Amino acid sequence: MSLFKRQTSDTATNAAAKEEARQDRLPPGQYLTKKWPVLSYERTPSFPPDWRLKITGEVEHPFELTWEEFLALPRVTITTDIHCVTTWSRFDNTWEGVHIREILKRARPLPTAKYVMAHSWTGYTTNMPLSSLDDDDVLIALKHDGKDLEPDHGGPVRLVVPKLYFYKSAKWLDGLEFMAEDRPGFWEMRGYHNRGNPWEEERYW
Repeated sequence: MSLFKRQTSDTATNAAAKEEARQDRLPPGQYLTKKWPVLSYERTPSFPPDWRLKITGEVEHPFELTWEEFLALPRVTITTDIHCVTTWSRFDNTWEGVHIREILKRARPLPTAKYVMAHSWTGYTTNMPLSSLDDDDVLIALKHDGKDLEPDHGGPVRLVVPKLYFYKSAKWLDGLEFMAEDRPGFWEMRGYHNRGNPWEEERYW
């Protein structure tokens, strides 16, 4: 085999391997994009000067944090893929923020806490099992790809739960309510799937 043919064969093999790896990361029915589409039901809000992160419900220690107190918490950097229910996916998003377990260890959820409702200061809500929230790749994000999180994308603070469709990653986060019983959030009451697993294509009821 000539050097040219061998290099061509190696290039084709590498390309096929990359494509296979890409497909392993892309849930069914999704297409890959490098853009980050802006999708919101409500108008992008201004950041409230009296913002508080409110932790309520089935926890031993309900509490609130001011913006300054929240910014003083330890930070992590996590890289994840994200998947929108409208069928786009974006690979390798680097987030910086407060790991969810920094919040959980302060709140100490009770044994009765099985579900969580994420609240936004716009009134948006979205629900999920506590087991989906309490995971290695979940954080409350302040930065995306090295830059402050833009308001259109939920800045300055949003929840990121990469394993679920992105409507579960509440923009403009200001509260986590721990619940014994599940109840639907904003989009879940309007036909979106209650769980929202991209790998099961749980888009709508």
